[in-house]
Amino acid sequence: MNLNQWLNWQTSLHPHKIELGLTRCRTIAQRLNLLPPPFPIISVAGTNGKGSSVVLLDAILSAAGYRVGRYTSPHLLRYNERICVAGIDASDEKICQAFELIEKVRNDISLTFFEFGTLAAMLVFMHTDLDLVVLEVGLGGRLDAVNIFDADIALVTAIDIDHVEWLGSDRESIGFEKACIFRARHPAVCSDPNPPQSLIKHAEQLQAPLYYLGRDFIYKKNTKNRDKMQFIKNPSLFKNIGFFHLPLPSLPGDFQLQNAAGVLMVLELLNKIPPRSLLSKQKNFVVPESAISQGLVNVTIPGRFQVLPGRVTRILDVAHNPLGAQALKESLRQHPCQGETHAVVGMLKDKDIAGVFTMIQNSITHWHVAALNAPRSATVQCLMDNLMAIGAKSIHSYSSMTAAYTHLLSYAQEGDRIIVFGSFYTVAEVLQVETMLSVTRPEPRQRGAWTLQCD
Repeated sequence: MNLNQWLNWQTSLHPHKIELGLTRCRTIAQRLNLLPPPFPIISVAGTNGKGSSVVLLDAILSAAGYRVGRYTSPHLLRYNERICVAGIDASDEKICQAFELIEKVRNDISLTFFEFGTLAAMLVFMHTDLDLVVLEVGLGGRLDAVNIFDADIALVTAIDIDHVEWLGSDRESIGFEKACIFRARHPAVCSDPNPPQSLIKHAEQLQAPLYYLGRDFIYKKNTKNRDKMQFIKNPSLFKNIGFFHLPLPSLPGDFQLQNAAGVLMVLELLNKIPPRSLLSKQKNFVVPESAISQGLVNVTIPGRFQVLPGRVTRILDVAHNPLGAQALKESLRQHPCQGETHAVVGMLKDKDIAGVFTMIQNSITHWHVAALNAPRSATVQCLMDNLMAIGAKSIHSYSSMTAAYTHLLSYAQEGDRIIVFGSFYTVAEVLQVETMLSVTRPEPRQRGAWTLQCD
């Protein structure tokens, strides 16, 4: 089978799209001799910011000359984006070979789509000469497939309410699930400025040295040069107390400074990880300030306040929970526009739709909603009901996200902006439209009165 055939088959293999648990995945990993991996692992969990933190780690470590394996999810345009080796997405051939190896040993064990992908990523990494691997946890931490691989350093980013049916309905419950990627006596970092007590207590029980934002390290913009950031460590814990003239991350939004601070703390601890065994080859990781600066400047990730310039600015953001919507709102405030702001929105039905809309409603002039091409999509009626409940007035509905976006491109006026958010699915579909329209993009109308016919 080719890659698309493999992926289509995997979606029908397991009766549930999401089924948390480690037994299935660990059994297959043992059959494939994937445990333990021969390289250090940095695992990253969190509600928001984990994808950005993973690519920041990759960018900085790569700039320092290390060969890094990177696993992220979900993807936007191509499945290959999930598995990256030394800065290059894995080929169809490599991924299909990994899938074939998994299928040969799977027997009667039913794997989810995500479990297949996690095992395939590690197989690709194991057959490559790498210095270390950075893994993004998919959902939660404790029972996520990524957690079958022991983290030498664990990073937990911002924590908020999300996936309540699997992780719990409060930050303490969710914080514990995330903290379960910690390992006994191995360093852990939390870049949330208000870490749940459950996370702190779990680290204490494991005797895992925990470093968290606001107590063990801080960040701030340079007071004399606002294009620079400072990263300062607790002087009672570290001899070198930090960096004072680092460039801001090229990822837009001040919240990315928080992610960068957590990443820099992880890099500080790389040489403090205990060896896996007496036979382990312990690498001395040196990351100079020049590599940190280069990585911060060069890092890119699509769908995180991704700005597509033009007479009508388009901004793509995968924000899909209230914390993400808050960050998006703040970024919009920092980048005002002359005209009106149109929101193109599609969301999954199990998200806090009301919370997201309430958080960002004052930043939006007109709403354009559609269902997603996804099994868990919220209906158009659901989205409209939630908008009307918060008093939104200008609401337009469409048959699809593509219809909404292409129609709006023709009617938005010069100086307006279009904000696309609500889900990875939302951004992915619009990115596909952008690709198709890159040559034949319609010119926006001049400012003035306009009417919009909705599907």
